[in-house]
Amino acid sequence: MTAARSGGVWGSALTSEEFAAIRGAGFEPVGQVFGAAVHAAGSAGGYGCPGAWASGGAGPQAQAPAQAPAGARAPASVTFGPLVRAVYRARHAAVARMAGECARLGGDGVVGVRLSRGALPFGGLAFTAIGTAVRAPGSTERARGTTRAHREPFTCCVSGQDFAKLIMAGWVPAGLVLGISIGSRHDDRTTTRQAWRVSGNAEITGWTDLVSQARHDARRALEGDVRRLGAEGVVVATMGMEVRERDCPAAVGRRDHIVEATIIGTAIAGFPRAGRRPAGPALAVMSLDPQRRQAARARHT
Repeated sequence: MTAARSGGVWGSALTSEEFAAIRGAGFEPVGQVFGAAVHAAGSAGGYGCPGAWASGGAGPQAQAPAQAPAGARAPASVTFGPLVRAVYRARHAAVARMAGECARLGGDGVVGVRLSRGALPFGGLAFTAIGTAVRAPGSTERARGTTRAHREPFTCCVSGQDFAKLIMAGWVPAGLVLGISIGSRHDDRTTTRQAWRVSGNAEITGWTDLVSQARHDARRALEGDVRRLGAEGVVVATMGMEVRERDCPAAVGRRDHIVEATIIGTAIAGFPRAGRRPAGPALAVMSLDPQRRQAARARHT
């Protein structure tokens, strides 16, 4: 990082359109930054048959068990809590290391962050974060040639064009936020009967409850991450869901369905812009008649 700062040559993960948009918003790229964390894919924490429903959501702290659907038997414990918290910590470790590289480059934040997760041959999970560090020209830190170690750089997963739109509209990224939830449901007699092919095109209520509750828990975790940063809202970039099944450890011949829901976004906060006047009403049609244009201006004023 020291060599990159003194070399005068920067790299980026930006397209030409993103580069032009960031420059137009008063920022300039200072270098490509990267962070990684490799974790062992350990157990879920004493996984057993969850009964009808069990869920674990991720946030800065562990969350309480999800509310069981009506008529369902309550789970004995949140079986996926340790696993979800491990995934959450690994993702944030990768983002924090990427932000650390940005700080050493003297950047104000990271734009266009891309998060990825991959499996390794020995059974581990690799979490990576890559983006482009940017800096506002003319800052006092740049003039002194120092880094911004006193302030943590912001991170955002919006594109360069969207970053410029946010800045021009009076919003600033507060940080990258995550919502992760892993839920499971045991295929009981009702679920198995509804899933039979002879049942026709009918809803499988147990699986509907599983998907809905996993999404709800992920959104709740995302909102907690936004509040932790003190932001006002979030711009969601991706919403993913993976569904898999496994043999039930407590009932021979039965299956458990497992759903992992992930939401990634950028927390944003508004900032006052001195001297900014509120925009007037939009003019959909402009007349070419000078007298009509004068009359229209008089009405607006």
